[in-house]
This record gives sequence, structure tokens and C-alpha cells, in this order.
Amino acid sequence: MLRLSHFRQLIPGLSLSIGIAVLALIAEQLQRRFFGWVALDGLVVAIVAGIVVHSLFGLATRFRAGVHFAAKTVLEVTIVLLGGTISAGAILQIGPIVVAAIVLVVVAALGLSYGIGRALGLDARLATLVACGNSICGNSAIMATAPIIKAPAEDVAASIAFTAALGVLVVLLLPLGVGLLGISEWQYGVIAGLSVYAVPQVLAATVPVGVMSTQIGTLVKLIRVLMLGPVVLGLGLMQKNRARGAALPFSALVPWFILGFVAMMSARSLGLLPEATIPALHGTSSQLTLVAMAALGLSVDLRSVMASGGRVLAAGFLSIAMLILLATATAFILS
Repeated sequence: MLRLSHFRQLIPGLSLSIGIAVLALIAEQLQRRFFGWVALDGLVVAIVAGIVVHSLFGLATRFRAGVHFAAKTVLEVTIVLLGGTISAGAILQIGPIVVAAIVLVVVAALGLSYGIGRALGLDARLATLVACGNSICGNSAIMATAPIIKAPAEDVAASIAFTAALGVLVVLLLPLGVGLLGISEWQYGVIAGLSVYAVPQVLAATVPVGVMSTQIGTLVKLIRVLMLGPVVLGLGLMQKNRARGAALPFSALVPWFILGFVAMMSARSLGLLPEATIPALHGTSSQLTLVAMAALGLSVDLRSVMASGGRVLAAGFLSIAMLILLATATAFILS
């Protein structure tokens, strides 16, 4: 009876989050239908719509439990499902030297991006979110990192919103570099894979350039995504050290959703997940992410986001510019 009562408490907030997610999906589809491409990603629409609803109407007590559940638990389930869309076999296809270069670029970008954020006055948690989002895989990295460092909803929403906006800008402008720099398709694939935030965005940035760029860019990007596990584990260990040796439970160092992510990735790599399930995993994770982002927006006070907005945007812009420079240098060194 207690469980049923708890479930009933979740219904209003979950329903509101799902409703906003549906509207965001419709907005994305309308853009694709009338313009031929998506100017404003559905994730950004969901976050902004949630923030606007909260700011205009507030968030009544009856919605809070369901919104919190969607912003946390649904988000964690999404990360687990994403693991099933990645195969560790991608590492074998690209070669150890390129893999080592990708790891070095990610590590360097994390440190430099974090330093930029701190220099611009961001607190340690917000600077960490921006650094992980820029250096690894955008929204997914921010979502996985946030519970480890106990980042507030305002910081998560700000970093995702501005990182997503910059990601769209990169996708639009990066292909122009092919002609300006006179780079090959292989080099461009490496640059795109190292600097574009999400796998779908890598496709959008590379398909117009050529098949080789798309193949290399996708592989490089997938290896960047695989860096998420070690980075999250490292952040968990750092949290333990900051607690002056206080014993932290294993779940605090390696959350269940990271273990689930690794388990799903392993299952995909071992052939335990049929190929037919991959599109379903992609679709389900995308839809659940929209719901989680809507809930995240509903958790945010617009004034808190705007207070740090300029600094977050500046940190994101400088970080992505630095990452593109690192990626370009790496592409020329490897070729």
C-alpha cells in the first residue's frame, strides 16, 4: 500500500514532465519538416520549456516528487540504456595510436576547460560540469557527472542549456574549416569526432563532407564516450579524498547506473544484445532523456540560471574553441 501511495505521488510531476517532453519533440519535428534541419535541439526546448513553466507558474508541491523522480531516476535509466548502443569493438577498428591520442586530448581538455571555468568565476561543481560536457560527450557526460559531485539542478540546467547551444553552433560552422584549412576527409573526421558533443551531431557535421569523415568521426566520438566511465570513477575517488578519508559507500564511488552502463556495453560487445535491439535502445533513451530534461527544467529557478549564464556561456565558448584547436593539432600530427 505504501508503494502504491508513493507511485500516486509521482503521477502529477511525471505527467507534467512527459507533457513538456512531447511538446519539445513536436517542436523538433516541426523544425525538421519546415526547415529541413533542427536549429534548436529537442533537449534544449525541453529544458527551456520546463524553466519557463516553473518561472511563470511556479511548481506546486504535488508536482515535486514526480519531477524529482524524472530528473534523477529516469535520467539514470537513460544512461544505462546508452551503454547498450556502444560497442567496445570500435577501439579495435581505429588503432592504438589514435586511441591514445584521443585519451590525451580528453584529459588535456578536461584540465584546461576546468581551469577556464574557475578563472571566469564558476564554482568547482559548475566548472566540472562544463569541462565534462565539452570534453567528453555533452549532455550525457553532464548527466552522469552531476550526481557524483552533487551538483544542484540550476548548475546542471545551465551547463546543459549553454553547452547544447554551443554544440549547434559547432555543427554549423565546423564544416567550413574543410575548405579554409585544406584538410583531408580523414583529418576532418578526427577533428569532428574530438570536438562535436553528441554522436548525432557528429553525423550532422560529417555527412556533408564525405563518407570517410563520417566513419572516422563516429569512431573517434564513440571512444570519447567510453572515457565517461573512467572520468566518473576518478571524480568519485576525488570526492572521497576531499572528505579527508571518510569512508564512502561503493555506490557513491561507482553509482549503479555507471555499472549498468558498463554491463550494457559489455553485452553489446559480446553479441548478447541482438542488433535489432539497438534502434529500440536509441529511441527509448532519446525519449526518456527528453522527459528527464523537461523535469530538470521544472526544477530550476530562472533567476539562478541567468545569474551564472554569462560566465557559463563564456566558459563554454572558450573551452570549445580550445578543444577545436587541440583536435586540429592532433589531426595534423596523426596524419
